Amino acid sequence: MYPLNSIANVATSVFEVLRTGWCWAASDSGGRPATSLPSRRPVAPLIVTVLLALIVLCGCGAGHPPVGTGAPAHLVVLGDPHLPGNNPAAKRAVLARINSWRDVALVVAVGDLTERYGTDREYAAAATYFRNLRHPMAPIVGNHDYCFQTPYPLVARGYVRAPFVFQQAKLAKFRQTFGLNQHYYKLEIGGYLLLFLSTDHDRFGVGIGEAQLAWLRIQLLRHRNQPTMIFAHPPLHGTQTRFRHYVNRPNAVIQPAAWMHMLLITNPQVFLWVSGHTHTPPTEASYASFINIYADRIVNIHNNSMKGDTIWTNSLYLYPNRVQVRTFNHCENRWQAEFDRTILVPPPR
Repeated sequence: MYPLNSIANVATSVFEVLRTGWCWAASDSGGRPATSLPSRRPVAPLIVTVLLALIVLCGCGAGHPPVGTGAPAHLVVLGDPHLPGNNPAAKRAVLARINSWRDVALVVAVGDLTERYGTDREYAAAATYFRNLRHPMAPIVGNHDYCFQTPYPLVARGYVRAPFVFQQAKLAKFRQTFGLNQHYYKLEIGGYLLLFLSTDHDRFGVGIGEAQLAWLRIQLLRHRNQPTMIFAHPPLHGTQTRFRHYVNRPNAVIQPAAWMHMLLITNPQVFLWVSGHTHTPPTEASYASFINIYADRIVNIHNNSMKGDTIWTNSLYLYPNRVQVRTFNHCENRWQAEFDRTILVPPPR
């Protein structure tokens, strides 16, 4: 919301205008100054119009604090929804809770929005689910959204990499479902650069392709002096303990790993990496730990999936000089203060 003193200043200016009769001295359609008051012209409709404009002004920007208010931008991160999946009632309750938070500037879904294979049915379920979200949304692609071949019959188990043409069709379905021109993109919020990477490699389900990698290089070069956070489906290597057999293996960390490492260490403006994929719950010791720090500088914020009985979401509060991370337990309807973290913004070079 706009500050009350700003609204009061606007209101004072409006009423001063009405008091001094400025509205009657307006130019006519030909640009010539009016020389007399129009006859039988009531002022009440004008007052009503001005009051309605004030109401609209007060409502604009709700959840998006203007510069200078000191209020942080609030980002909510949804880990791997896997829709439709299990626990549909609990998943709907999560959206209802997030909708009740009026300060939310953006909701980020960090991949695997579809349950298993990125089928038309799964994408339809994802579209229906997120249609109920009342805040802006930034979705990114996970391996389950594009990588795997849909088995026939559908009840068959196991995952086989889909041919390139089918992967491209599923990526197109992702863009169509969420109204995106491209499945990787950037936003700027509160002075920060936010880069959203989607897995789209034809061989690595946790990899980004050459076109996206080239785009990432350009963005980092153009914004070398702007604090940057990256949202991606897979995490960075070595930023959690191996609590599951696949954690920290090549199919569970961002690829191509060598290229990504080089980009990150040569771009010190990147200080935060937000990921899903490994379904890391707060009950895991390395959920919020010193091990989350990559290359002695970049903090990896891990997120659990929405498949279990308890659903957690991370909130990022973007202040000018720091990012505060908080974890909300949607089953117990409470913030878990023991996982609160503050990440300082790197100083400008």
